[in-house]
Amino acid sequence: MQIYEIEIKTLLGEKEHADLLIKKMQDNDINCKCVAESSQLNHYFEGGSIEDLYEAVKKMFTGDALARLKTITEKGSTFSVRTRQKDDKVLLVIKASLDGGTSENTVSRLEFEELVDISLAELDEIVLSAGFEYQAKWSRDRQEYQYKDVNVCIDKNAGYGYLAEFETVTEDENKAVQAKEKLIKLMSELGVEELDQDRLARMFEHYNANWSEYYGTDKTFTVK
Repeated sequence: MQIYEIEIKTLLGEKEHADLLIKKMQDNDINCKCVAESSQLNHYFEGGSIEDLYEAVKKMFTGDALARLKTITEKGSTFSVRTRQKDDKVLLVIKASLDGGTSENTVSRLEFEELVDISLAELDEIVLSAGFEYQAKWSRDRQEYQYKDVNVCIDKNAGYGYLAEFETVTEDENKAVQAKEKLIKLMSELGVEELDQDRLARMFEHYNANWSEYYGTDKTFTVK
């Protein structure tokens, strides 16, 4: 079954702003709690052929995962291909845009995210063999909160500083707009705003051009 991910980012910047958001969520929802914490390495790729990547990795998946992989390669428009190490787990991540944004930073998109039984370096080599090249390498610490009936991820990102992602999913593509409106309403109640897509694109471009300066560090930058 295909899952449609709706995600809206807000830039928090400093730790105190992240702490304030957490407090507001807990004040508004007595059941709000941190459900997971992780340290992540995320490697982004560009170029390449999504069809060639499908052929290179399809043997690693079966059943529903393989069906979703095929659907996203056929239905998506622009693609974001990533490999991820989440603590000791390694995942292949493919995101495809469904709206006017980019596959990296769009609000509504298809998402494929599955564990693989190989190392991050080995998975990277398979992606590179499909004609992709490294775009950038990212590092972050993540706390995942269940707030009301949505997920809120508080990330400490190399380069960006603190950022929150409000996320929900739907199995019905026609409900994507309604889901986005719901997230915006929840964010407004908490006093945070959607990070402008143009600014996010500029931040993404700056990081990609300078990622080796930030990857694995606490260094941040500001892009207006």
